[in-house]
Amino acid sequence: MDVTVAEPLPRASSPAGRQSAKEATHARTWVLALTSVASFMVALDALVVSTALSTIRVDFGTTIEALGWTVNAYNLSFAVLLLTGAALGDRFGRRRVLGVGLGLFTAASIGCAVAPNVSWLIAARAVQGAGGAMVMPVALALLSAAFSGSSAERARALGVFSGLTGLALLAGPVVGGAMVQGVSWHWIFWLNVPIGLVTVLLVQSRLSESSAASAPLDRAGLLLASASALAAVWGLSRANVAGWTSPEVLAALVGGLVLGITFVAWERRTPEPMIPMRLFRSRAFAAANAACFLFTGALYAALFFNAQFLQTAQGYEPLAAGVRLLPWTATLFIFAPLGGRLVSRLGERLLIVVGLVMQAFGLAWLARMSAPDLNFVEFAAPLLIAGAGVSLAMPAAQNAVLSSVSPTAIGKASGTYNMLRFLGGAFGIALSGTVFTASGGFGSPQLFAAGFAAALAAAASLSLLGALAGLLVPPRATTV
Repeated sequence: MDVTVAEPLPRASSPAGRQSAKEATHARTWVLALTSVASFMVALDALVVSTALSTIRVDFGTTIEALGWTVNAYNLSFAVLLLTGAALGDRFGRRRVLGVGLGLFTAASIGCAVAPNVSWLIAARAVQGAGGAMVMPVALALLSAAFSGSSAERARALGVFSGLTGLALLAGPVVGGAMVQGVSWHWIFWLNVPIGLVTVLLVQSRLSESSAASAPLDRAGLLLASASALAAVWGLSRANVAGWTSPEVLAALVGGLVLGITFVAWERRTPEPMIPMRLFRSRAFAAANAACFLFTGALYAALFFNAQFLQTAQGYEPLAAGVRLLPWTATLFIFAPLGGRLVSRLGERLLIVVGLVMQAFGLAWLARMSAPDLNFVEFAAPLLIAGAGVSLAMPAAQNAVLSSVSPTAIGKASGTYNMLRFLGGAFGIALSGTVFTASGGFGSPQLFAAGFAAALAAAASLSLLGALAGLLVPPRATTV
């Protein structure tokens, strides 16, 4: 019988060992750099359109309903395909799926840039969201796998990754404003193309393949979740145009509800669910996810309308509008880390409730003072309160979700949280857009300010509902 004897591994102190360690460090550096760039691109495009919306509306002569879909098409496809993107990475290889996702995202960016009308732009934004849903989960999985040997190194790598993702959210309105004012709104999408192409090539040449044990794809769950979310958001968006009692709106809203119930029933009985319904037996998991859905709805509603208010009602150029939003978006960098540190001392429930009451108060205050002649301090002060509040609530809600499940369920729990977060954003934009249309319009600065006030009041109401959901979170989340 032949016996194969394994050669001893090179010691770290030997020349071969030092070379091997150097190559491993080099490989990890490439993983960190490329996954961070990919994440930055996807996160940037979630908000980069905010300061371009007014210009896009004028260029295409479109309605607030269609304008909302330029954001919601991205949010919806990203949300419902996020868990599928992670499953595809496990099944077909994370490097491969990252490359395909980046390629799809880049191609869709070209589609957005050359869009001849708003319908084309909406379709391309939906494809962009699908590409982003493939990129984000596999980028994080590649990073975690590359730095799995040391928890300290992994923490530092995740800090860089999260920092660049956060920087994209901060820079989005300013970059969008600069592109729109300096060149044209099309360049907020052209900007992705060279970065995307270079990143795809480097991903294929510099990263090693990585995969995990894969479960069967829940195709039925994916279709039901997608159809339910699309129908509900469509019904909300069309309500003021077609009428709340119109067959179109009633069919969409009732259909969305029925499909949602069917989705839950399917997920309860399928052996490999997209979202394990058993997780919702935990009060912390269910309540924190509900709070997240609602506070993200309020946040995205404000994001959608604030830049438009500065441009349409107050007459600022796109770049100036983006700069004036910086104090609000910067609160994420100041208060989110503080919230993360306070969770261990104060518990999740207190931070969620207090944070969302602060957001509701800030948005309601701004709605109350809304007028074309509102000065910058009057505009920024309530947004600082709102931004600080939601930044405290975010890490507390996420911690409540992840602390309430076993380690083996963290991937599904995190995916569910992020899916509901983006669905909440789509819901918030659809609802606030409907309220805006009922109360104001684009006919004059005064008319826009009236609609803006009503939309922010609706957003404040969502935040208050989120605070009520937060009351159901146990003082300190525990695993069930």
